[in-house]
Amino acid sequence: MAGELEGFLKTLKQEQLAPVYLLAGDEPLQLQEAGDALRARARELGYTEREVLDVEAHFDWNQLSRSGASLSLFASRRLIELRLPTGKPDRDGAAAIIEWCKAPVPDTVLLIGALQWSKKHEGAWVKTVERAGIYAWLRAPRVEQLPDWIRARMRSRGFAPGEDAVALLAARAEGNLLAIAQEIDKLAAQRDGGKVSADDLESLGAENAVYDVFKLSDAAFGGDAPRALKILDGLRAEGEDVVPMLGWMLNQLDLALRIASAPDFASGVRNEYGMWPARQQLFAGALKRAGRGNAHWRRCLAECARIDRMAKGRETGDPWREFERLLVAIAQPGSAGVLLAA
Repeated sequence: MAGELEGFLKTLKQEQLAPVYLLAGDEPLQLQEAGDALRARARELGYTEREVLDVEAHFDWNQLSRSGASLSLFASRRLIELRLPTGKPDRDGAAAIIEWCKAPVPDTVLLIGALQWSKKHEGAWVKTVERAGIYAWLRAPRVEQLPDWIRARMRSRGFAPGEDAVALLAARAEGNLLAIAQEIDKLAAQRDGGKVSADDLESLGAENAVYDVFKLSDAAFGGDAPRALKILDGLRAEGEDVVPMLGWMLNQLDLALRIASAPDFASGVRNEYGMWPARQQLFAGALKRAGRGNAHWRRCLAECARIDRMAKGRETGDPWREFERLLVAIAQPGSAGVLLAA
């Protein structure tokens, strides 16, 4: 089944969960909310155990079959999450997923999450998942659909947004659903519903002049290394964790890599990725500074994965210090050879 978030949520109202789910897309908020909804429904139905498998380089796909074969410690239902960042398992991975789908483990749900997705990802293993369970391609609303999405989200929080407020949110976040949701959540923390105008949102922004991860990535891709480092310091002082920020940075770096690999930048950002004009300019500048080819973006992605391992205790090093280096490398590609190799 391919569909949007609302369609997927309807499937969770059934009395039983499917044995396997594939949630895929490039929009972090959609994937997060779909995954959270599935986890909540699983808990309601008695899936009290949860295991997470992160697919990284040299991942042992036998872990999946071993997890399925292992007995539950508490004889309860289990949810196994297979995090597939690239959306592309290798040959062994595709075979392992197909094998799982052919003989689903009783009292166990397999949730596969992929943060990178396109038609090119839909191989034989995806068709097998779709036959055995549920496949949801969660796409962000198109530019013309965004105002309706904003209205619906604000109304779900008890607000009655004016058209000027909707337009301001759409323009301010340039289609970034996470940023829009964050602004609405800030508003909900201060007000108990009611009418909302653009002036209300402007005053909210002035009163909540805090740094966020979206400004962080914009500063880095905009070539402003000092500002990016200042924002990172602010986020650290506010108690933010490295891992969630890396998730968004990974998403943006992967986008830069795909655009750099495309034959035509202009048509790619307009048609395939639906970028707003200001964001087109941001990425155009970043790619110009990085020079031809995609080698720079591949190195940045590799560094991002290394920092993630540090933050999770799987590799020695200071993740905050390395994050600073990564930001400077993104903003100033000429320095990347020194910064990412140090």
